[in-house]
Amino acid sequence: MENIKTQQDKKNSTGKKGKNKKKKKPLTPVDKFKIEVAKELGLWPKVKQVGWAGLSAAETGQVGGYMTRKLRKKKLKNLNEYQALQMKRQKQQ
Repeated sequence: MENIKTQQDKKNSTGKKGKNKKKKKPLTPVDKFKIEVAKELGLWPKVKQVGWAGLSAAETGQVGGYMTRKLRKKKLKNLNEYQALQMKRQKQQ
């Protein structure tokens, strides 16, 4: 019984023993667009510091509304069309 306690103590003292580190997933087009909009609205430093979950409902609404406005302004129906337009611009440069 004493042996079990020492193993548990070791796990607790090292902190996250046994947990895998979170792997970074590649950014999707939606993520890239969201980051672009957050930078334009001046919210990117806050997102970097506290994450997307740290934004208030109003700030999150700003990001979503601005994304929608940008798509409508360019007369695009969805994000796939936006991505195709971005790729086309990058090839031209």
